[in-house]
Amino acid sequence: MKQSQYVHGYSDREAERLSDQASTLSDLLHYDTYFPPGSLILEAGCGTGCQTCIVTGHSPGAEIVSMDISGTSLTLAKARLDTMGHQGHQFIRGDIFSIPFQECTFDHIFVCFVLEHLPDPETALRALRDLLKQGGSVTVIEGDHGSCYFHPETRMAVAAWCCLIDVQAKTGGNSLIGRQLYPLLAAAGYKDIHVSPRMVYSDHSKPDFEEGFVRKTIIPMVEGIRDPAVRDGMISPGDFDKGIRDLHQTASPEGSFCYTFFKGTAKK
Repeated sequence: MKQSQYVHGYSDREAERLSDQASTLSDLLHYDTYFPPGSLILEAGCGTGCQTCIVTGHSPGAEIVSMDISGTSLTLAKARLDTMGHQGHQFIRGDIFSIPFQECTFDHIFVCFVLEHLPDPETALRALRDLLKQGGSVTVIEGDHGSCYFHPETRMAVAAWCCLIDVQAKTGGNSLIGRQLYPLLAAAGYKDIHVSPRMVYSDHSKPDFEEGFVRKTIIPMVEGIRDPAVRDGMISPGDFDKGIRDLHQTASPEGSFCYTFFKGTAKK
């Protein structure tokens, strides 16, 4: 079984968006991300290395192996870590559904913004569980596009946003997966499961979130699915573009935006 299509693509703009997202949300998502010195960590689905840099910086002394299905993303991730001075980091090209490691290899596994793109996330979590030593832990972070609400909420802004959910579903992914972390981890055989919501809220009193999250992360993410949404008849070009213009108003002095991520931890 292969991973589904990465709905956001592999453009330079998408790499920039991922970097903006990681830096803006670092404190919210990773204030409690830490792995002890001497532990061996697998980052499954490292992408371009934006989260890799944060996790590596939070866990000095831990050995982290980062894996991704995209060779292009791995090249960018390695360059990113080299620039930050993180030498000796291991990068492996591989598919979560066919992982090139033996069972009971890792002390901990880290998965961030990956399950939403998989056609069978429960099977992926089971495969990752096999790689953990007994008592080892998994950390999973996912968003949930259904948790989003904003002001002003216009009909076209909602329509453009819903296209994002529908396009991802059509490619085999699930952008509503955040709310499903607990049942998915339980079904995959993990124990001691804890899931915490991490809500990001933006208004004009929070310029960092207004710029870094709404303008540089959320809106470019929606813009990235314009072509498939229009091609598949989900929305007209004019209505989509009007929706994007309306979404920009949520980052205006009169606007606000709210979205929830979910972070789950569990043990084997």
